[in-house]
Amino acid sequence: MAVVVCVTGAGGFIGSWIVKLLLARGYAVRGTSRHADGPKNAHLWALDGAAERLTMVQVDLLDRASLRAAFDGCDGVIHTASPMHDTPEEIIEPVITGTLNVVEMAADAGVRRVVLSSTIGTMYMNPHRDPDAPLDESCWSDLDYCKQTKNWYCYAKTIAERGAWEAARALGLDLAVVIPVVTLGELLQPSMNTSTKHILKYLTGEAKAYVNESHAYVHVKDAAEAHVRVLEAPNAGGRRYVCAERTLHRGELCRILAGHFPEYPIPTRYNTVLHSSSKECSKLRTPCSANS
Repeated sequence: MAVVVCVTGAGGFIGSWIVKLLLARGYAVRGTSRHADGPKNAHLWALDGAAERLTMVQVDLLDRASLRAAFDGCDGVIHTASPMHDTPEEIIEPVITGTLNVVEMAADAGVRRVVLSSTIGTMYMNPHRDPDAPLDESCWSDLDYCKQTKNWYCYAKTIAERGAWEAARALGLDLAVVIPVVTLGELLQPSMNTSTKHILKYLTGEAKAYVNESHAYVHVKDAAEAHVRVLEAPNAGGRRYVCAERTLHRGELCRILAGHFPEYPIPTRYNTVLHSSSKECSKLRTPCSANS
């Protein structure tokens, strides 16, 4: 019988690739979604092995009973589900309480390991950090600074990850965290995701200039691979894994895009306004060690 792994947010950008990889490796996948039978998840059924080993279940992260039922009989859980809004009313409770519910219900179900998909936003939002020091897994965002700058996504995800670590220790749950940087690559899902829009604005002409800053990037296939490797590696628990491939200045990114798509109105000058997120990944120390 195939080993069962639950993937929350299975129809999302990274989640879809995780499902694809797990099915390719012979796992039985239990995907969760608030609308399990909805059209946003239809692409998952086209994946090789889906007809035989994919089950989709309806789950609300704030409904502990639905999570507990989804995790029953699972060897592992990969938690990718997360709203991407940046308004406090829509994101704080689902991210923080939802993540805590996942950890607690996974422990209650006897899951072997939980892999939490976090974000680089839990690391770089800190004005007190030495700008010349490498950004690594020991770094955490400053919650007061997140609130001051109204980065509610970073605020919620930072609290959620810290809470997950605290709860996992208290419950004796084997937890590992993967922290992808800006994730790009082929979309399996039919809808546009946030990180892809980061690129799209340079192709559509919406962005007339690029910001004078750098970002770290990773391909979605590598991000998905990192989550699966962290799930599988016997001694991977109890650690944070920063998942990054390379750092690019926005100008270099635009030059690469212009080389591939010369017919599009890609900007050639930078914006002199410095964003609060400037240089968040310009000195990222290492790629994800689980993906090296």
